[in-house]
Amino acid sequence: MSAFRQKLLDRLVNFYPPFLGAGIRVVERSKDASYLRAEMPLRFWNRNYVGVHYGGSLYSLCDPWFMLLLMKQLGPEYLVWDKAATIRFISPGKGKVSAEFSVPQDVVQSIREQLESKRKVEPTFRTQVTGEDGQLIAEVEKVIYIRKKAAH
Repeated sequence: MSAFRQKLLDRLVNFYPPFLGAGIRVVERSKDASYLRAEMPLRFWNRNYVGVHYGGSLYSLCDPWFMLLLMKQLGPEYLVWDKAATIRFISPGKGKVSAEFSVPQDVVQSIREQLESKRKVEPTFRTQVTGEDGQLIAEVEKVIYIRKKAAH
């Protein structure tokens, strides 16, 4: 994929309707797809009855990124799906919140190696949602299902 096309796709993700509606924006991303940071401001349309971030929006902030980073790093010969997720709410999100997602190259290499002898792997990834002041808002855990695609 050309650098221009990649940059365009990186910008267009911010206009994906569920992200646009929640106010979610990708604000930083590594070129090698090993890291991404997303943030979400508190607005009237993503706040709950008591005036803090709606829990579903906090989860949306974290939902696709580990899967997408892995898809990009592993390539088209692998099937990558979200399998399970948990979110623990720690404190109310009252302003802009953000989360960082990291899938280092050594983790990707380990997944490739495991799939040489296993049909599937299901690694677990974790991130934290934090407020502008660094306060912990939520902890998210994602289980990702990965296997090699069948040869045609």
